[in-house]
Amino acid sequence: MFTAPEPAVRARMFSARDHAYALLGLAGAAGGEVWGFAGRTLSGAATAPDNPVWLRLVSDPVGKEGGKLWEGPKEAEQHAPPAVPRPRLIGLRDWSADGWAYRAELYEYVSTPPVSQSPVLRHDVELPDTWWHDLRQALDHLSRTPTSREAVREQYIRRRVPEFTGVTPGEITWTTAHGDLHWANLTGPELTLIDWEGWGTAPVGYDAANLYLHSLPVPGLAERVRKEFAHVLGAPAGRVGELTACTEILQAAARVPFYAELADGVRQHLDRLHATPAAEPGSARRFNPAGRSSPPPERANR
Repeated sequence: MFTAPEPAVRARMFSARDHAYALLGLAGAAGGEVWGFAGRTLSGAATAPDNPVWLRLVSDPVGKEGGKLWEGPKEAEQHAPPAVPRPRLIGLRDWSADGWAYRAELYEYVSTPPVSQSPVLRHDVELPDTWWHDLRQALDHLSRTPTSREAVREQYIRRRVPEFTGVTPGEITWTTAHGDLHWANLTGPELTLIDWEGWGTAPVGYDAANLYLHSLPVPGLAERVRKEFAHVLGAPAGRVGELTACTEILQAAARVPFYAELADGVRQHLDRLHATPAAEPGSARRFNPAGRSSPPPERANR
């Protein structure tokens, strides 16, 4: 998804991957490497004694490991509904070396490829109606999953959304989201949702807005996303979710090239949102499956 990091980081991660192979009884497989931002993660196909698997290696400086992103895949395996199609986590090992903490996550192999190798879609794709139905169903099942995890923090929304969009958010309706819904994290034509490190609570509409914004270079597909998720995109309840997704992309544009290329389209979409009447401001509330509302906890910047 991201370009390979500098040589020293590549060498360190390749060495850690070899160690993970030894710990988990794996052998390498053809298919290349998939890098995370700045080389924090390294993923790729591997071979177990009797079947292909997928290995994801995560690294952080010792003392910085843990927390939401580190624990996300493990907690998704424990708590995300079985009705949400995702790779099953079948093995996990932790260790540290030379000031770095590592986690090796072993998954069932998914043979259906991602819709795009980049989060931002740049070419039209044909996806069957069943795919869209399955995606709506998956996000609906996930939205009703109770969790204390946070995909987006309210303090971030209150501080950054006005800075990048010129809009002061009012009422926030919270739900449970994948947290990183874009075209490199969705397989097709058979649907699987991958990369679960950032899942948790987010404003209603946040996942659908992310998918829409990552579709902007292909207007026809972007409109399909808005049609499929019309119940939240453009609706008052989904306004903060859209503004938050726009804010994150504009903030990331300074350091991520494909978001820099997307920024003008996001600003144009913000102009359209500004021209649409917004919901009346109110106090924030948190969604839960029982239908009760309670004040959300104070949140730090994401």
